[in-house]
Amino acid sequence: MSRIHRPFAAIFVAALFLLLCLAGIFTAPATAKEASGRITMQFDLSHHPADQEVRLWVPYPTSSPYQDITNLSVTGDYDEAAVYTDKVYRTPMLYARWRPGVKSRRLTLAFNARRIEVVRRDFPPKEAAWDPADYRQWLAPTSLGPIDGPVKTLADQITKGKSTVLAKARAIYDWTCDNMYRDPATIGCGKGDVCRLLQTRGGKCTDIHSVFIALCRAAGVPAREVFGVRLGKKAQQDITTWQHCWAEFYLPGYGWVPVDPADVRKLMLKKNLSLDDPQTAELRRYFWGAWDPYRVQLAYGRDLELNPPQAGPPLNTFGYPYAEVGGKAIDFYDSKGFRYTFTFERI
Repeated sequence: MSRIHRPFAAIFVAALFLLLCLAGIFTAPATAKEASGRITMQFDLSHHPADQEVRLWVPYPTSSPYQDITNLSVTGDYDEAAVYTDKVYRTPMLYARWRPGVKSRRLTLAFNARRIEVVRRDFPPKEAAWDPADYRQWLAPTSLGPIDGPVKTLADQITKGKSTVLAKARAIYDWTCDNMYRDPATIGCGKGDVCRLLQTRGGKCTDIHSVFIALCRAAGVPAREVFGVRLGKKAQQDITTWQHCWAEFYLPGYGWVPVDPADVRKLMLKKNLSLDDPQTAELRRYFWGAWDPYRVQLAYGRDLELNPPQAGPPLNTFGYPYAEVGGKAIDFYDSKGFRYTFTFERI
C-alpha cells in the first residue's frame, strides 16, 4: 500500500471497527497502557585475540500483537551478518561473524519498540475440548525442568481436586507466589534449575517462572517462558542488566494467558511487603492474566540449538546474547569478557 493511501485505509478500518462495535460483533477494549522508546544494543568484542574467529548471536525483536518493532538498524564491521530462526521454537536471532585476523569487532542493533499492556481475564465459563498432542511442545520436560519425580508429586498435590486447566493453573500460580521468593544474590535472571529451586525456593525471574512452567506441565497445563528486556521509564536509561523472563499458559478455547509471579515477588521485596499485605493481594490479582507494558519480547524456548549452530551445548535460555571466540563460549554475565551495553531512550 502506498504512502498516499494509508490515511484513507486507516479511516476505513476505524469506521468498520466502529460499525462492528455498534452491531455487537466486537466489544471495544478498555484503553490499554502503552510504553515506547528506542533500544540500542552495542557490542564490542575487539579485545579478544585477533587470530581467533568470533561469532555472535543476539535475540532479535519482531512485531507481535502486543508490540511494534520499527526503524530497526544493524551496523558494524562484521564480515557477515544475517537474521535466522532456530528450528524448534522459531525464535529469531541476529547472527554475525568476524574472520580471524581482524582487530575491530563491533556491532550495533537499534530499534524502536512500542509495547501495550496485556490483560486477558475474560475467561469463558466453560473450557473447550482440546487435544494435548497439539501442545506437546509446551507440555514437555527440559534439561533443567523435569515434569516427573518430585515435580510431578508436588504438582499433583497443588492441583488436587482441580479438574480444569484454569483451576490447575491458578492453583500453581498461587503456590508459586506463596512459596517462591526473589533472591537478589542470584546471578542474572537465574538458570531455572527446578529441582534445586524446589529445595531452596529462592531465585530471580527465570528461576521462579521455571518452577511455575514445570509444575504446570507436570499437571497437564501447557505453559512457556517468554524472554526479553524491560523498557525504561525515564528519558534515558542504561538497561544492560534489565533482562526479564515472564510466563504464560494455554487455556483451551481461549488462548495464551499472561502471568508474572516473579514480578509479584520482586515488588514484594522492593516494597517490603508480607504475603498478607493488601498491596500483595493487589499485585497477585494484577499479574494473574496481565503483563505491564514495560517489556519487549525477544525469545522463546529452552535448550536451544542456535542457527547457525553454536559449537557449545544447547543454550539453557536465549534471554542474553551469546558469543564464541575460537569455538569457545564466553560468559555473557562477564562484563569484562563479553562487552555490551543496552540503552533506552524515550521517544
